[in-house]
Amino acid sequence: MDYKQLTDDNGQIYYEVKTTDFALITNPILNKGSGFSNQERVDFKLFGLLPPEESNLAQQRARSYEAFKSKTSELEKYIYMRDLQDSNETLFYSLLCEHITEIMPIVYTPVVGSACQRFSHIYRRPRGLFISYPNRDKIDMILANPRFDNVKAIVVSDGERILGLGDQGAGGMGIPIGKLALYCACAGIHPASTLPVLLDTGTNNSDLLQDPLYMGWRHERVRDQEYDDFVDRFVQALKKRFPHILLQWEDFALQNATRLLNTYRDQLCTFNDDIQGTAAVATGTLFAAVQVTGIRLSEQRIVIVGAGSAGCGIAELIVHAMVEDGISEAQARSQIYMIDRNGLLLEGMTGLLPFQQQLLKSRAAISGWQCENNAEISLKDVIRNLHPNALLGVSGQPNLFTEELVREMAAHVERPIIMPLSNPISRSEAVPQDLIQWTDDRAVIGTGSPFGVIKRRGQDFRIDQTNNVYIFPGMGLGLIAVQARRVTDKMFMAAARALAGCSPALQNPNANLLPPLDDVREVSYQVALAVAKEAVKSELADYKTETDIEKLIRAHIWEPVYVPYRKPY
Repeated sequence: MDYKQLTDDNGQIYYEVKTTDFALITNPILNKGSGFSNQERVDFKLFGLLPPEESNLAQQRARSYEAFKSKTSELEKYIYMRDLQDSNETLFYSLLCEHITEIMPIVYTPVVGSACQRFSHIYRRPRGLFISYPNRDKIDMILANPRFDNVKAIVVSDGERILGLGDQGAGGMGIPIGKLALYCACAGIHPASTLPVLLDTGTNNSDLLQDPLYMGWRHERVRDQEYDDFVDRFVQALKKRFPHILLQWEDFALQNATRLLNTYRDQLCTFNDDIQGTAAVATGTLFAAVQVTGIRLSEQRIVIVGAGSAGCGIAELIVHAMVEDGISEAQARSQIYMIDRNGLLLEGMTGLLPFQQQLLKSRAAISGWQCENNAEISLKDVIRNLHPNALLGVSGQPNLFTEELVREMAAHVERPIIMPLSNPISRSEAVPQDLIQWTDDRAVIGTGSPFGVIKRRGQDFRIDQTNNVYIFPGMGLGLIAVQARRVTDKMFMAAARALAGCSPALQNPNANLLPPLDDVREVSYQVALAVAKEAVKSELADYKTETDIEKLIRAHIWEPVYVPYRKPY
């Protein structure tokens, strides 16, 4: 370690720093740029390496924000923020936290998608670990680097299913980098305790394979047992190197995401945000929405379009919530209808994945329906016959929720809950302004992409973005604080309920379902507290009193401010 945090006799926190001169100002964790004090410039041999004028953090932030605003495209803004992150992490997070609503879509979705596509063309400096298949025998050596001694959270991807953009190969590293930036900005996890990882098993993206500037392993993807053995080598090495690590899986392909989660969820503290985080934020938003509609969750008829790992993950957590609400699991499952590209999931369908099997409908359940084609029950058929209370989309199919379908739904439900959750915006199942118009302003709306502010009831109204950022940073903070040994569905249910407890709609049914992003740190704290308590209750963390848990979580929250540096004696 280049530094350690200490407290002097007066109670002031400071860093005892070993690094000096150029090595110090090129260390993004320790660099203050023009913010080094005169005494620090003396102690650490910085004279001549920096402009003479000392700036405070607010001045630096203003200068950086001016530079950010001067960029003429979103991708240029992304590149600027990544450069800032790689040079001065304290300033990067100070700027991001100060302008979270404006800058978060730049450092993560939706702009990170373009950055992943252009990764090999905009690459600047190393960040994170690229563990490629040809180096599978060197994983222990790669992880052994002492600079990783304090790592507590890892986000890993293999780059095969990046957002709605498909296989981006090594360019998928943009996702773990962006995800961990939000762990730090939104929950206060220290950046030095995070590590983005890209498992490079090749790519089947022909454009990348033919790109002379592509930086990944130029090979078709490794599959089947070779792939599984490689991933297992990584996980086993991780467990040995970091016994208390939190591992988050991100943007793995459909055939691997749920399977890998189920393989390793009982081996270490791990979760998949695409499956479980998405489920928790959707369920938390539903909890808030039912307060507006006045119909209990256990009485809702719910249609989910998109029966992949995310859609089925949402369905399973809703089932769990309905059971907690007092009905049987069988009854809960009977009220959820899953639709994929072949229509309603029905018993007898071929080619289904294991995680879809529990969500099939019997032919008997729809025997009285009037359908256009009994061999393939369409979304239109389901809405016309079921009259659902809630319609959720995770299909990635733009404009799927048509005016005809939405008006049909609204004709039978006073306050229809409609949540087009796909992102980016170009893949959203519907546009909020259309949903408001087609339901005569009765729809309760949550979206997966940022649509910003629209006119509603003659006033500016913020569209709720059911963004996983309301869940995963707090989830990570709570798990890390109590050193949870495993992650359970009950913890995600606790997170969903904590999110719902922060809903402005609890005080005003015409208010938003979700708090503004400016409040995300407080939301993350509440989520962390709920998750940590559930971990202790489930005996997956050492017993601690409620006061202990609160103190632990507060102690783990890092603020992006400069602390004094002193030389070791």
